Amino acid sequence: MTEDELEEEKEELKEAEAADLPLPNATIVRLMKNTLSEDKMIKKEVKVAMNKFLGEVLEDVTKRLDEFPYATIDYSMFREAVKPYKQAKEIQEEKLRMMKHLDVIISDCRSVQRDLERKLESPKVDEIDF
Repeated sequence: MTEDELEEEKEELKEAEAADLPLPNATIVRLMKNTLSEDKMIKKEVKVAMNKFLGEVLEDVTKRLDEFPYATIDYSMFREAVKPYKQAKEIQEEKLRMMKHLDVIISDCRSVQRDLERKLESPKVDEIDF
C-alpha cells in the first residue's frame, strides 16, 4: 500500500469511529476495491451504507446463532445461520431460469395464436367461389 492509501484508511477509520459505524470502514473499502475494477471510485455514502449493511447482516446472523439452545456455537450452526444469504444467489439464478422459460412459453403461445388466426380466419367475400 502506498502512503496515500494508508493515510486515506486512517482518515476513514477516524470517520467511521465518529459516525458510529459497526465495522472499520477502511477494511470494508479495501475489500470493495479488491473486487471492483480499478477505474471505479466509491462515494462516501456507499462506503457508509455498505458498512451499515454488513453490520445488519452480522447482527442478523448472530441472532440466528443465538436461537440455538447450545452454549457452544459450532460450524454447522453457522452454516445454518448464513444459509439465507448463501441461497440468495441460487434463488436469483432460479428466478432468471424461470423467466427465460416463461418467455419461451409466451413465444409458443403467440405462435399458436398466429397459426389459429391464420387457419381459422373466415374467408373474405371476394375470395369465396360461387
